[in-house]
Amino acid sequence: MQTSEIMPLPKRTFEDLAQKHHLHCVSIYLPMDMEGLEQNRHLAQARLKKCIKQVEQDLEAREMSTQEIKEYLKPIGDLLSKIELWRNPSNGLAIFLDPEDGMRYYEMPITFEEKTYVAGHFYLLPLLPLYHNDGDYYVLELSRDYVKLYEASRYHFEDVYVEDFAPGRLEEAVGFDFRPKMLQFRSGQNVFGAGSFHGYGEGKDDDKKELITFLRAVDLGVRKVVAKKKGPLVLACVDYLYDLYKEASTYPEIFGSHVSGDPEFKNKRKLHRESWQVVETHFMGIKAEKIDQVKELYATQKTSYELKAIVPSAWHGKIDSLFVDNSKEMYGTFDLESNEVTVDTNDEIYNTSLINLAAMETFLKGGQVYVLAPEEMPIKGSPLNALLRY
Repeated sequence: MQTSEIMPLPKRTFEDLAQKHHLHCVSIYLPMDMEGLEQNRHLAQARLKKCIKQVEQDLEAREMSTQEIKEYLKPIGDLLSKIELWRNPSNGLAIFLDPEDGMRYYEMPITFEEKTYVAGHFYLLPLLPLYHNDGDYYVLELSRDYVKLYEASRYHFEDVYVEDFAPGRLEEAVGFDFRPKMLQFRSGQNVFGAGSFHGYGEGKDDDKKELITFLRAVDLGVRKVVAKKKGPLVLACVDYLYDLYKEASTYPEIFGSHVSGDPEFKNKRKLHRESWQVVETHFMGIKAEKIDQVKELYATQKTSYELKAIVPSAWHGKIDSLFVDNSKEMYGTFDLESNEVTVDTNDEIYNTSLINLAAMETFLKGGQVYVLAPEEMPIKGSPLNALLRY
């Protein structure tokens, strides 16, 4: 199977790649040529040919036959003749190949150093900058006759299916007849049909009271959904509803600003873009806060700078935030039973990238991973800095 996914890479796809374990997983990273002169000289294709040769040698060292290697790597070689890929490049190209799913390649908005890696898993460390300053949040579209909830991140935006939205309470709270088909709060459906609030506005005080009651019922349904996976809640609504919802809601993470305007007919891509612009600085601030915490907690049990301690901590989900020096690489082995890490001088058939291992385990267990230049590291001189959960 061959698939291509246009940049950037959804977190779920990244997690799927991180959890793949097969013999002879191949990872290739290439910088792409954005300028016409470089494209005319086919430098990117030449880099890929060089990478293919390196992978051939690695597979041969793993006792794969010449014919098997040729057949296995054919999908990657076929990319060399994919004209559109090289004529309209993104900043970087990531290629993955394994025996079960075949080849996948991803065009990325970030550039890469040229790299090949063959092991029982994929090498994904170069992709982690995609998720710097990223995080999960919710978007609630809200008007008097339209309610919809989305789960979002920088590159992800999808409807949330809410099965259990207590419609009886809404009817009781607002005192209007709701059409039965509109009672459930579901992906792709309006909760309240047009005219649900006919007769609304007979008095300002009553109007506000009834609207607050309605918003409290909406808040109850929203909190049922987000209880297990909390995150900032961005409202998309007219300005007065934003103020009223904050008054009615007990959810502690309603964001301090909102996407203004009636959301019902807004293009969803535009809504995603505008909602991300609202929360982006919030997630950028988290990185700076974590760096400050590492510096402040230096030499305490809440931080670690030793590779042999960090790898087991990552495996056991103890790391809150991991900072990785992008100029360094360390290879070795990790014994799960003894929790012991052995560091080797070179990349060998039997070992793995310990940096990649620590980063993947931290990320998959809900920690943040930041790949930084050496001068940006909180504590200089170590390939890894960790802020521990406990």
